[in-house]
Amino acid sequence: MIEVDSLSKSFKVAKRGAGIGAAVKSIFNPQYTTTKALDDVSFKINEGEIVGYIGPNGAGKSTTIKIISGILVPDSGKCNILGNTPWINRVSHVKNIGVVFGQRSQLWWDVPVIDSFNLLKDIYKIPEIAFNDNLELLTTTLDLSNLLSTPVRQLSLGQRMRCEIGASLLHNPKILFLDEPTIGLDAVSKIAVRNFIKTINKEKSVTVILTTHDMNDIEALAERIILIGKGQILLDGTLSELKSRFVNHKTVIVDFADNNDDIHIEGTTTISRSKERLTLSVDLERIKVSEVIGLLSDKLDILDVSIESRPIEEIIVDLYREYQI
Repeated sequence: MIEVDSLSKSFKVAKRGAGIGAAVKSIFNPQYTTTKALDDVSFKINEGEIVGYIGPNGAGKSTTIKIISGILVPDSGKCNILGNTPWINRVSHVKNIGVVFGQRSQLWWDVPVIDSFNLLKDIYKIPEIAFNDNLELLTTTLDLSNLLSTPVRQLSLGQRMRCEIGASLLHNPKILFLDEPTIGLDAVSKIAVRNFIKTINKEKSVTVILTTHDMNDIEALAERIILIGKGQILLDGTLSELKSRFVNHKTVIVDFADNNDDIHIEGTTTISRSKERLTLSVDLERIKVSEVIGLLSDKLDILDVSIESRPIEEIIVDLYREYQI
């Protein structure tokens, strides 16, 4: 489906000091530094996968997306997407992909959304029947019916992002590139976008590459993550593998009938205790959560139990620290 092999890309960045003198000097004697955005990046993605492509700012995420969508040309390396090289076979390639950049718009600012959709229909040469079917599906699932007649500049950020995603899928692409699709969205809009991505992935087997700093998006959508840092692929695996590697404790919160007895279980640490609630940190390398609950049920009249895992954001921070990025 998507094969990326040894992609590299560098950028020249102008460098000068502050002040008028430095500005004049830079005109006659410009100074540049070279930044390596990608350094021998390789990965494969199969049909129907949702992959979280993560990393800190400046890691090379957006550069990768721009290269595999055909916007940028790499310095070296190969890329094969459905038989096309993105920066060479651009016309045939863009028929198979949809791209959403959270900070860019493909909709025309001063015209109603439906006019932008109709223009995209002509650009992609979408047959009338297919366009109407897709428009109906997108309007229903993304709740766009009240937005189509509104100029883009009058939409809220969440409304515009829903329209952007709809625009990127009008031509039935097999692959969807999402670069920060939920940036700045409220909770309701985020959930709507996530549910829609799950739906098109399940019903149409659309392959999704998602780059975002919102780890809740990754946890809600992606089964596989690729970590990039300093222009290099550092990790490629499933989210469950990542959790098993970095999560060695869980928190168990137990509500019970009034009880003042001392509770001590090997392999656990008491975080807090009252007459009716106990919060324990469980060392998973020493004891299973199910064993802890079983031992507690022998000692307490349990009313409710909740188990909390370590937040995904903390896991990713540890991952960044491990790779020093």
